[in-house]
Amino acid sequence: MEIYLDNMRVIELTDSWKQRIGKEFEQEYMQGLREFLLQRKQAGAQVFPPGNQIFNALNSTPFEQVKVVIIGQDPYHGPGQAHGLSFSVPPGTRIPPSLQNIYKELHQDTGFVIPEHGYLKGWADQGVLLLNAVLTVEKGQAGAHQGKGWERFTDRIIEVLNRESEHLVFMLWGAYAQRKGQIVDSGKHCVLKAPHPSPLSAHRGFLGCRHFSQANDYLQLQGRDPVNWQLPMET
Repeated sequence: MEIYLDNMRVIELTDSWKQRIGKEFEQEYMQGLREFLLQRKQAGAQVFPPGNQIFNALNSTPFEQVKVVIIGQDPYHGPGQAHGLSFSVPPGTRIPPSLQNIYKELHQDTGFVIPEHGYLKGWADQGVLLLNAVLTVEKGQAGAHQGKGWERFTDRIIEVLNRESEHLVFMLWGAYAQRKGQIVDSGKHCVLKAPHPSPLSAHRGFLGCRHFSQANDYLQLQGRDPVNWQLPMET
């Protein structure tokens, strides 16, 4: 599906998601979001991630492959950091503090060997949907595109996953993600909650939450393959 978000780029959306949320792009709110993005770029704003990576989470993890959903807030706002997967950064980019704490918890929980990079595509390829609530941001301005329509779009993604899938694991870290996940049926899916892995809050219960082993225990109980959380040591 071809999605025009400005007059320069064409965004493609994988068929499995297009069938379920493609009509969202015809809605008035999404047309308004498209106009907003175009205006900001015409005004000279640097918008992250690059246009062809905005829907990277969906295109990396087709609907029918989703096992685990990790909800972030909005993309990293430093140059070269955001590439469309929540908490992930491209190869060669310094590992952000929240991801460092995720790695610490993985090490304590599963024996995960901490790599030299923060590239989480290996998780996405196994069915871990790394979804930010807001899919774009501006350089140096965290939250710059909140309240412009992305939240409604990603709410729709969560609604469809909740309704049309069974036995998913939702990892909701921090109050924002927990509000976002309120619509998830905890009788149908596994909902894991903890403080955000940010250095400001990780010590309040994220470290020690054991979400990664709990997720795999649940998936195996449901007859599904567990996630191999271990990432390659180099990219």
